[in-house]
Amino acid sequence: MHDFSGKIVLVTGGAGHIGRAICQHFLAAGATVIACGRREPKVQIAHAGRIARFMCADIRDPEASQQMVDTITADYGRLDILVNNAGGGPPVAAAAASPTLTQKIIALNLIAPMVLSQQAHSALAAGDQPGVIINIASVSGVRPSPGSAAYGAAKAGLVSVTQSSAMEWGPDVRVNAVVVGLVHNEAGHEHYGGEAGFRKVADMLPLKRMADPADIARAVLMLCSSDAAYISGASLEVHGGGEVPVFLHLASEAQQSR
Repeated sequence: MHDFSGKIVLVTGGAGHIGRAICQHFLAAGATVIACGRREPKVQIAHAGRIARFMCADIRDPEASQQMVDTITADYGRLDILVNNAGGGPPVAAAAASPTLTQKIIALNLIAPMVLSQQAHSALAAGDQPGVIINIASVSGVRPSPGSAAYGAAKAGLVSVTQSSAMEWGPDVRVNAVVVGLVHNEAGHEHYGGEAGFRKVADMLPLKRMADPADIARAVLMLCSSDAAYISGASLEVHGGGEVPVFLHLASEAQQSR
């Protein structure tokens, strides 16, 4: 277990499945955690009696995100870690996506984390140890992403931003990305067709399971820890070995049917 006692951590999208797991793992490691989102969660973000502070903010609004950073620095006097986790977007064919929807997806998944990182930079750089930014990216940004082209493009951009900002902001701030693969959570039940669909997809992965949100959280804490003190500008792929090309499965099925 990494020790983050005394650290102030901000997690965007903290009430979601992955965001909540990240918050809970930081709480378990002793950190003071601030989670933000557009709506107050129905269930508190907590672990073993320790509760994350929730701040309502739409991070697509630069004034709202700046006010959040100002409030955190005023209340705690510092900010040590920023996890840009908020993101997502509905599936839509590229030819059918409206300009407004495309702009909203890019704004949430690329522009917002860029701006928030800029706003948090001075606070992150002011500590006696380097501040840390973790950008939650996606395999959609490193391979074709049919049905979510704008989302994939935004996440690809986020990986590029990670590399550029790491180079600009070192040695005061380390910046890394976690490239998230397929995750088993309640939000995907309809998309994958329930547990049977989850199982079918899992069987196509090298580790024979989809990620649990806790898998992502543990990767985030590792990159934020002193064990990763010389890691910056990196993209850690947390995808269980990657997605096996479909043609291999088709070929295997064809051989079995002979």
